[in-house]
Amino acid sequence: MKLWGGRFTKETNQLVHNFNASISFDQKFYVQDIRGSIAHVTMLAKQGILNDEEKNKIIDGLNGIRDDIESGSLVIDSTYEDIHSFVEAHLISRIGEIGKKLHTGRSRNDQVALDMKLYTRDEITILDELLRELLFELFSLMKEHTETYMPGFTHLQKAQPITLSHHMSAYFEMFRRDRDRLSDIFNRMNTCPLGAGALAGTTYPLDRDYTASLLSFTEPTRNSMDSVSDRDYLIELLSALSTIMMHLSRFSEEIIIWNTNEYRFVEIDDAYSTGSSIMPQKKNPDIAELVRGKTGRVYGALMSLLTTMKGLPLAYNKDMQEDKELTFDAIDTVKGCLSLFTGMIRTMKFNRDTMKSSAVLGFTNATDAADYLVNHGVAFRDAHGIIGHLVLTCIEKNCSIEDLSLTELQAISPVFKEDIYDAISLKTCVEKRNTIGGPGVDAMNDVIMASGKYLENYPSLS
Repeated sequence: MKLWGGRFTKETNQLVHNFNASISFDQKFYVQDIRGSIAHVTMLAKQGILNDEEKNKIIDGLNGIRDDIESGSLVIDSTYEDIHSFVEAHLISRIGEIGKKLHTGRSRNDQVALDMKLYTRDEITILDELLRELLFELFSLMKEHTETYMPGFTHLQKAQPITLSHHMSAYFEMFRRDRDRLSDIFNRMNTCPLGAGALAGTTYPLDRDYTASLLSFTEPTRNSMDSVSDRDYLIELLSALSTIMMHLSRFSEEIIIWNTNEYRFVEIDDAYSTGSSIMPQKKNPDIAELVRGKTGRVYGALMSLLTTMKGLPLAYNKDMQEDKELTFDAIDTVKGCLSLFTGMIRTMKFNRDTMKSSAVLGFTNATDAADYLVNHGVAFRDAHGIIGHLVLTCIEKNCSIEDLSLTELQAISPVFKEDIYDAISLKTCVEKRNTIGGPGVDAMNDVIMASGKYLENYPSLS
């Protein structure tokens, strides 16, 4: 069954049908299609366009179709052009002529716009919960590791000492922003296109506000042409998903580096690692690598939809059918990556002693040594040069700054006193950085408290 064809005298060429059909992928939102149809006929009955008997028969028929699809007794097949024609055809076969009244006052254009919005809104809710779970894992690490010292990096070079808590907090902020972006998109897209018709509304006395309320939208859309041709919310979502994947990829890259034999900062659990078919000693961080790799796949969906939309005149064009597979794949990819990544970091072990040793041997306290000289009257530029010479001495001796004796330190600068060793200890270096956003325990405890309140009070999108 097609939802059109009265003015055609020939059957559609099979290749054309296959090329044009969308049921292979839009069957994904059969639940949303049926939900939208139930809301539509409920509104039609309220407005007197259908009577209560017709409404009840149609709703019972739609519920039966949904239940049969879910039980497996009704299989969605490719002989239909799309999910809309599949549902309507089966409705008519079950309840007869009354089923033909389902489509009164709507077009397939506003129907598909509604289904895609309902589906996307549902998926954003799931994505939000997955991000929340990841944030809780990061929050747990933040609380546990306020005194786990490690090197902070710039240019992948050891720079200054921080804590693992501070490092995890940086990713907490990234994924918190990701969650806020999803919330923004959810709220901005939460308008109902049903009732826009093909592009110019309808002559039936529809109550679009009522339909919107039945489907938990904040309001109906305000322009019928924009209603059926708007894909901004999908572009926004794909952009947000790309940013999530970028953050996951950055994190994955660090885990891959930290997992190397040269770093040994972390040990990934066996359940989230794989081996080699030829090298029995190997334990590969494949989950982190695949997350990093799948980032390009999500970027591709964003660029593809932007390219599809850039030349389209108002209102609906068939090109827009290309939005679905791209979006479905990107959403599924990000959901899978978030779930696996959260499980990986939940089971990952951190080698505290190795991380601390790396910070010590990497001269991450060099800046603090320079600050020590400045606090004892040396100009910063001179202090910078003295510490640079000091680091060269340590490299030649293959030792850390604190391994040098006071005599060796004073040979480079007589300003050094016994208190230099306390001034450049990792604990002191970190603890002195207690302004908001710094790695000091007090500063981190304030951030942890604020982050905990955020997780407790952030409103659910559902």
